[in-house]
Order: sequence, then C-alpha cells, then structure tokens
Amino acid sequence: MAIITLTTDFGERDHFVGAIKGFIYSEIENATIVDISHLISPFNIVEASYILKNAYKTFPKGSVHIIGVDSELTPINKHVAVKIDGHYFIGADNGILSLLASEINPEKMVEINIHDRIESVFPVLDVFVKVAGHISRGGTLEVIGKPISELKMLKGLSPIVNNEENQIIGTVIYVDNYGNVITNISKQIFERYKRGRDFELWARNHKFSKIYSKYSDCINFDAESVTNKDGEKLAIFNSAGLIEIALYRSNLDTVGGASTLLGLTYRDTIKVSFI
Repeated sequence: MAIITLTTDFGERDHFVGAIKGFIYSEIENATIVDISHLISPFNIVEASYILKNAYKTFPKGSVHIIGVDSELTPINKHVAVKIDGHYFIGADNGILSLLASEINPEKMVEINIHDRIESVFPVLDVFVKVAGHISRGGTLEVIGKPISELKMLKGLSPIVNNEENQIIGTVIYVDNYGNVITNISKQIFERYKRGRDFELWARNHKFSKIYSKYSDCINFDAESVTNKDGEKLAIFNSAGLIEIALYRSNLDTVGGASTLLGLTYRDTIKVSFI
C-alpha cells in the first residue's frame, strides 16, 4: 500500500487539492493519502522546507512526498525526484529539498524528463502524480529522469557567526499556529559557540537570558504557590532543535501569540551574543 503525502500552498477553498487526490486514486491502487499541510504561505519555500523536514521522518520508509509549492516548470525551476533517508520527494528544484539534503546525503537524484509525454498545465497533478505512481509500483528514478549531482541550495536557512565567534545572527523562518516564532538558530550551533559563556538573546527590543527545553520549564512547580505565568515570554529549543520564542499558554484570541505581542515576523533578525 503506497503512502502519498501532500504539502502545498493551495489552501483549502479551491478545487486543486481535491483534483490531485482524485487523480492519485485513479493512478495508484490502494493509495493512502496524507495531508501534511495545504496552508503553506504562497510561494514560501522556507516555510515549506521547515514543515516538511519535521513531518516526513515520522512516515514509514518508502513513503512518497509530493511538494506543490512554487512548482511551475521554468528554465531555472526544474522538476526533480529525490530519494533521501529512504523517502521519495517529488517537487521543483527551488531550494525546498536543500534543507533535507544538507543534513542527509541523498541516495538518488534525477531531473524529471517525462514532460514531453504529458500535456501539463498543472504539474503537481499531471507530472508529480505520474511520477509518484511510477515509484509506488516499484519503478526506478532513472526511468523518469536523468541523474543530477546537486540541488539548488536555499539561501537564508543558515545563521551567520561573526569572525570573533561571539555572536550568532539568525532570522525568523516560521510562525506557527500558536503565534510561536521559530528561528534558524539550532541548538547544535548555539552549543558549539557558547563554550560555557553567558549569553543574551535579542529579538527586536526583547531580551532573553535563558533557553528552556520545554514550555513548562518556566514554572517552578515546587514553589508553595505556583505563579500564573500565562502569556509570559520565553525561549525554548523546540522539537526540531531550533530556538523558538513563545508565550507560555498564550490565548491567541485575548493575548495574541509571540509574533503579535512581540512584533516578530518572517525574516526578522534574531541575535545571540555571548558574554
């Protein structure tokens, strides 16, 4: 039974997602379709990379992941099929897959070359589903594409460390459904340059001197009277191993998330200084 996942910026109002699912069922017998997200911000390949990276690894090996973000075929936006970590990814070579390939070397990569056999105005449906069907039936990538040696790298995903190695400059790469702000500064990079030093984390004019492992770590449950800290700002290393800025148990309807209350948005600068 083939597992096919979908990650797109198509939203939920239009017919696109339904049409893709219908064609998958027509092409792939006994397919199981899982929606990772259809609410990626339009053409936001950094957001798509973050969500896909944190979702794909929970699926069984051999799963096929279709990516419908910035997927139009152009001379600089080729279509590719890539095998990474035992999973197959089908999408445009626009940088989305570079986040995965930077951590795990791809096992196979091809530039899809079946376009001359398919009349396509909707490549996610016409091309990507055909490729997914071929893979799910045990077909090899070489049959539907020519081998390539590299993928387009996505700029802006790696933070910058200054020459003195006492400062890390990162950016906001994603704001989640709770209004929590995810940065591109990983725990691995933070610990590599911290070297036992104190630090200050600055997000606009907001300073943090602690980074917790989970949200509730900001509460002292051993105290005789546990203070209500709902809405208090904090920084944590999230499940993806990245620094995240959040509000403890914030209610978006009444308080607003960290993004709203602290005025943080996509691509804003986040700075860590070691003292």
